[in-house]
Amino acid sequence: MIIPGFRFAATAAGLKKTGAPDLALMVADEPAAAAGVFTANLVKAAPVVLSQERLRGGHAQAILVNAGNANACTGPEGLADARESARGAAELLMIPERLVLPASTGVIGQPLPLAKIKQALPKLTARLNPKGFQEAAQAIMTTDTRPKTALLRETIGGKVVTLAGMAKGSGMIHPDLATLLVFIFTDAAATPKVLKTLLKRALPVSFNRITVDGDTSTNDTVLFLAGGRAGNPAITVDGPAMAALGEMLNQVMGDLASQVVADAEGARHQFRVEVRGAATAAEARKAAVTVALSPLVKTAMAGEDVNWGRIMAALGRSGARFDPEQVEIAYGDVLVAQKGRGLGPAAEARAQKVIQAGAFTLTIDLNNGEFSDYYETCDYTEDYIRINASYRS
Repeated sequence: MIIPGFRFAATAAGLKKTGAPDLALMVADEPAAAAGVFTANLVKAAPVVLSQERLRGGHAQAILVNAGNANACTGPEGLADARESARGAAELLMIPERLVLPASTGVIGQPLPLAKIKQALPKLTARLNPKGFQEAAQAIMTTDTRPKTALLRETIGGKVVTLAGMAKGSGMIHPDLATLLVFIFTDAAATPKVLKTLLKRALPVSFNRITVDGDTSTNDTVLFLAGGRAGNPAITVDGPAMAALGEMLNQVMGDLASQVVADAEGARHQFRVEVRGAATAAEARKAAVTVALSPLVKTAMAGEDVNWGRIMAALGRSGARFDPEQVEIAYGDVLVAQKGRGLGPAAEARAQKVIQAGAFTLTIDLNNGEFSDYYETCDYTEDYIRINASYRS
């Protein structure tokens, strides 16, 4: 997976207990237009604070990512460590320090092992190459079972444009403005303002429509860099070129978001909760997210139990207005409840096969308006508890 104008590398710095690669570097050949969106959590990790500060300039040239340690709730020392790790990378790359954006993921509340990172940096920078994308995607994982990447190539302004992204995330996922760690790269030429606008448009239809467990992270970061190597006329204003780049971004981020849900901690069933017939857009979203987050709904899915009563109960506390006796619920194309009442064991048996077959859509019609919304989610299994109960041990 090659993005013209960018190089990538990964190495093991000793931050992960397994000894697996845990330090990644992503570098543009020249300063790139850059934009980012970060966690809305009041508790923000040191690298989030520093990257937010540096992105005000609208440009970046390198992203330094460590896994195994979040560098969150680490006080002034944590911020100093983030600066020092970025400074070390900048010196080796011979670029201004302000162009290096740090990002971290892992255990909260532990000091960043700065010495290990600085010791690994020379080897890391020496490994930089255009073909290192996949190894970088693997190094940023924590409880993920596989790397998550996506790539598209389209023609914009008469030039072939490449847009690719990587993401890490498996638990602590319920985005608000951003999610997880997500890094998007393109060789298109575009201004920082355009990138920022496109990010804000893409998030509501990708990462802000997924949930695993209702927890938002202290480290959520989405970064978008445009190197300009494609040679297209620079995208500066709304128009066909910006729309084309935006559609590429929507597809890549949507693909990555779906991969995150599919790889959720302990998950065995991925499903989409789609609410129709709501009185307002806000109520449609409330209903969808309440069902998608319900522990009782999610555990029913884990047991492949077509317990539509749990869905009704979740709807009733969602804040959406509706007449319970008008609600319809379907698993895939199998209707199991109509006018608020079940359609019997035969319908539920057919619906159970839908759950067993793989990813599916749970459709809920409130029959109370014209608005709809959705969330991508997954089940809760005993493995989710095991993974998180032993996360630090």
